[in-house]
Amino acid sequence: MIFLTLWSPLLGSQEQTDATSKTPGSILRDDLFNFLNMAGTKKAKEFRPMSQSERNQLYFKTMVNPFSFVRVGFSAGIDQANDKPTEWGQGASGYGRRFANILGQYSVQRTVTYGLGSILHEDNRYFNSGMQGIWRRTEYALASGILARRDDESRRFSISQVGGVAAGAFLARMWLPPSQSSPGDAAISFGITMANNMGFSVVKEFLPDLSRALTRKHKKPYTGPGNTAPHSAISSSTKDVETP
Repeated sequence: MIFLTLWSPLLGSQEQTDATSKTPGSILRDDLFNFLNMAGTKKAKEFRPMSQSERNQLYFKTMVNPFSFVRVGFSAGIDQANDKPTEWGQGASGYGRRFANILGQYSVQRTVTYGLGSILHEDNRYFNSGMQGIWRRTEYALASGILARRDDESRRFSISQVGGVAAGAFLARMWLPPSQSSPGDAAISFGITMANNMGFSVVKEFLPDLSRALTRKHKKPYTGPGNTAPHSAISSSTKDVETP
């Protein structure tokens, strides 16, 4: 619901001509796309390889994205409510540790993905399929959770994305307490994150459609001052009724 609330006005602003200076709306829109790891509203056929400088810029934006900190804070709050892990207790100290844990895992994941992606020339951004049909688009979206585009536009298994998720899940065992430090715990964390990435790709695929539908629904036709229907149109829609 948060994404839908933000998406509709931001999508509309993207369709306008870009100004030379960045507006608050365009900055917020770019942050949202960066947080969702999306190539804007571009379709797969519009793909072009990123330069290394573009990769660097994208990585640094990801690491300081305000939406990411909101997500980390929200996730830490859920762990706090579930008292997970129990060794960290409650209160500000417990929440701080949980926040640092999730932020650490996220940072490791993004850094490893960025490094491997740069070396292997993999692009993990989400491009809308541009296809027709719910099942074809859903299949494309689910596959995007484990596939990445190469410079030759082919889609192959994403070593960088899967490697980044694995690094975040397993390296976190180094600072997590005993109740969550086993390899089995790391494997569960890895599986949940991969499943979440694949499922959320489906949201990315259909979110623009839902957003446009909501935008059209709430749009009202403009009627200027004194704008009335032509007399001919009114008279033509009126039928004479014969009386017996």
